[in-house]
Formats: sequence, C-alpha cells, structure tokens
Amino acid sequence: MSRFLRIALLTVGLMIACLAPCAAFAATIEELYQAQTIVTGQGEVNRQIGFKDCLDRVLVRVSGDQRLLGKPEMAELRDKAGSFVDSFRYRDRLEGIPIHDEQGTHDRPHDLTCLYKPDVIDKVLASLGSRPWLGERPTLAVFLTIEQGARRFVLSAEEKRGETMRESFVNASGPILIHVVFPKTAQLAGLSEEALRAADMARLDRLAKQAGGVQALAGSILWSDRELGWIADWRLADHGKTYRWQVRGVSFDEAFRVAIKGAAQILSGNGQP
Repeated sequence: MSRFLRIALLTVGLMIACLAPCAAFAATIEELYQAQTIVTGQGEVNRQIGFKDCLDRVLVRVSGDQRLLGKPEMAELRDKAGSFVDSFRYRDRLEGIPIHDEQGTHDRPHDLTCLYKPDVIDKVLASLGSRPWLGERPTLAVFLTIEQGARRFVLSAEEKRGETMRESFVNASGPILIHVVFPKTAQLAGLSEEALRAADMARLDRLAKQAGGVQALAGSILWSDRELGWIADWRLADHGKTYRWQVRGVSFDEAFRVAIKGAAQILSGNGQP
C-alpha cells in the first residue's frame, strides 16, 4: 500500500472519529508507527535492549497481532532492531529530581521512544506474513466482575474499589491505541455479577453503546491463592462469532494487557487470541 493511500485512509478515519469521539478514533501515522519502553540511562547497551523491546511493541501496535512475537523469524529481526528505527528520543522519568548519592545519569530510568517509517515496518510485517491494521479502532466498553475472597463487585465508572483497576485498564489500552470506557452504575441496573457473567454478547454490545463504546469487552477476574494470582476470562463478539480467552496466575495489570491484546488480535482480523 502506498504512503499516500495509507495517509488518506487514516485521515478519513480521523474525520469520522471526530464526528463520534466516544465511539471510535483513528491514529495518525506518527502515533501508529512509534513505540515506547523504559530503559536505564542512555548508554548503548541498554539502548539496544530498548530497541528490541520497541520493535516488539510497534509490530503488535501496527498489526494488532500478538502472535507475531512468537515466530522464529523474530530472533533475527530483534538482533538488528536498531536498523529499523528512524529516530529516537529520551525522557528522564525523574526529571526535576536532582541526582543524589552515588547515582549518575546512567542509573536513572528513561522513557525511550522510537519512531519508525511506515514503509520499513510494513515490510517487516510482510516478511512475517502480516499487514498493518489501519483506520478506526473502536472504543471498548468494559464489563468486568471482580472476586477476591469476600470482596465481590462489578466494575463501573464510579466504583471506588475499582479505581486502580480502571487506571490499569487505560494504561494497558494505550500501547495498542484502543480506548476503553466503563459503564455507569445506572447502566448496569439489573445486572448482578451472576447475570453479567451469563449475559450474551449481543445484549452487552447494546449496553456498550449506551456507555459510549462501540462494542463490549466482557470478563471476570478471580483471585486464586493456588495460582498465586488472578484467573481472568475474557469474551468479545466480532462478525457474529464470540471469542473467548483466558490467562491464569497473573497480576491484574497483566490480565488487562492480555484482554486488550486479545481484543486487538480479534478486531484486526487475526483470529483467536
């Protein structure tokens, strides 16, 4: 696909997104073809580690397909990850905090942002049998039940017990350029934890629109002492098919990353997470 056509598609998507900002949005070329990771200092060794991580991130960000990272061809691509970077920049995460004790600038954590030329990344994706996921990315309304011992509740936009979880979900969605919203308590009227887990996706998709989303991402997370972490089950419907996936023994931060990456894989046309 030519650069002109790619820009045109993204521009049209952005114009449509502006008409319905709560429902869907389109990223610009610069937003799409970049990735960020955390490194220690600005030294060459850590920079190369950062380049490898950013390559993984940008490939999933652009394609929506997390399965690419498990392909054997990735080992060779990671070895030359720096060659795909068009430019990069650092931001000191402790900016404004004076250096203290024996700490030098090489010890301070930095955000490393890598920017890529679309044609370069598109060729890498093609070599992996993949393609860019262009155009609008839907806003997902999250319907989630939480169970941790005696603590059980449904996540809503106002639920105080879920504040850190909402923040974590937003953080998980950012790298994939998918927005999430949470239904208000009033919109969940009549949906107990049991009813929400049993609700069909068509009903939840209708509720998602009331919450300001395009479609629903439904799930449940259960704390397990045996697994030493959360067990998370996720559901999403696309083109008449309901997809299900699970992760076990993880933090809720990781559970939400798995949810968003799985949703991206489905919505980008790459199938079962």
